[in-house]
Amino acid sequence: MSDAKKLSSLDASFLYLETPEMPMHVGSMAIFRLPDGYKGDFFEEFKAMIASRLHIAPILKARLQKAPLDIDHPSWVEDDQFDIDRHIFRASLPAPRDRATLERIVGWMHAKLLNRARPLWEFYVFEGMKDNEIGLYSKMHHACIDGGAGAALTSMIYDLTPVPRVVEPPSARKVAQEPRDIAANLIDAYQQLWTQPFEAAATAQKSLELPRSGKSDLGSILFDNAMFQIESAVKFASSMPTVLKSLSDVVAKVADPRSRESLQAMASPPTILNKAISSERSFAGTSISLSRAKALAKASGGKLNDVVLALASGVVRRYLISQGALPNKSLTAGVPISLREEGNADANNQVFGMICSIATDIEDPKQRLETIIAQSTKSKEMSHPLRALMPQVSNISLLGAPILVQIMALLYSRSDLSNVLPPATNITVSNVPGPRQTLYAAGAELLHIFPVSISTHGVALNITVQSYRDQLDFGFIVGANIIPHVQVMCDMLPLEFDALEAAFAPPPADIKGAAE
Repeated sequence: MSDAKKLSSLDASFLYLETPEMPMHVGSMAIFRLPDGYKGDFFEEFKAMIASRLHIAPILKARLQKAPLDIDHPSWVEDDQFDIDRHIFRASLPAPRDRATLERIVGWMHAKLLNRARPLWEFYVFEGMKDNEIGLYSKMHHACIDGGAGAALTSMIYDLTPVPRVVEPPSARKVAQEPRDIAANLIDAYQQLWTQPFEAAATAQKSLELPRSGKSDLGSILFDNAMFQIESAVKFASSMPTVLKSLSDVVAKVADPRSRESLQAMASPPTILNKAISSERSFAGTSISLSRAKALAKASGGKLNDVVLALASGVVRRYLISQGALPNKSLTAGVPISLREEGNADANNQVFGMICSIATDIEDPKQRLETIIAQSTKSKEMSHPLRALMPQVSNISLLGAPILVQIMALLYSRSDLSNVLPPATNITVSNVPGPRQTLYAAGAELLHIFPVSISTHGVALNITVQSYRDQLDFGFIVGANIIPHVQVMCDMLPLEFDALEAAFAPPPADIKGAAE
């Protein structure tokens, strides 16, 4: 990364919304098993392997460079003082050195902010666990990456065999443009701007690229922002048919009387989970069979995401009942939806979300899952027009906006407004598809990869799922002032899975008939 690259508005928003109580990094707790008779030093071998592959993911060597007075979004620039020993650490795990202890440590570490003076990622290796296991806690700021690009980084960290593959060394660095080259490119781009036919929307969006200085002084910031505004205006004008159609579809959906029930279902009731959070976290993970979950989805006529939502619904319902705090109205879940096209591995955020009722007001697990399938279908239909609109509005940039948004985020955090305002959604549930084949890192077999995501004011509980081999690894993260020991909720998930399977199991007579 030889040139400065300005963050998109969506990426930068994760920086602006961050407060000491609400870190905006995502991560994972991976569990490895060392080969029998292993005599090496896993930490040093893992660190050396990552160091040799850093060029595959340039974002790992990029630090933030702020604009003067925060008048514009910051940029990624290569850290000329990069030191891998400041990013990969050997960590100690107290007795009894088991996964439960590791989960408590991960919850504590996930609450700590990343140092913005360095590239925004850290790895912690925990050796000496039971059964020859190794723990790896990793975290990376959400400004760098979303779930889709995170899965792409898997190819840098992991191998398909115990023997690490040979990775090609980095290619020659790109030579930065001279000022006279920038001026010449500006003239060419200016001619292109007025000769580019506005009707060719797709061509305009892909081909129009005005030059940038790539510098951080005030004059360069203003110049680059002016170039960005010109680009944005042309691209927005070329996409006006798409924008107008999307807006028309949204208005039609809202005006349709049949949509009113769906909109009412998306309204979130206040619960004990929707309060301001502290600067501490509680984390726990558990796993279920992927093939069994897919069989359950097939039996119910839904999809795997519907089963994940039903499991989250059942667990939250059980917990709230145990606390005497289950509302009469169904809770809702915020569900991130990726906009990333297949093959796109850019390290940025390409995502928006939908809100779905999760039928916590229904006691019968079978009826609850069937209701969730119907509600998720309606939510997708309601949010579909926004998919085409989001790329057009997700990178709006206004001078001075960064400092304003940061002040507003801090005021919201300090005022505890989330304790009195109605929640936008009750919980966050995300399902990230992962590899089906066995993976290795520095010769150790990957057993599990539990996601560790983000808790926010007003939406304290986040349940993120990562598929790997024939399992679904669930990661529960929550503000510790809301649920001090989220393991209690995590332990309810296998029970809820068994209840759902039993609800959709064929009658004994059908089983007997099939056997005959």
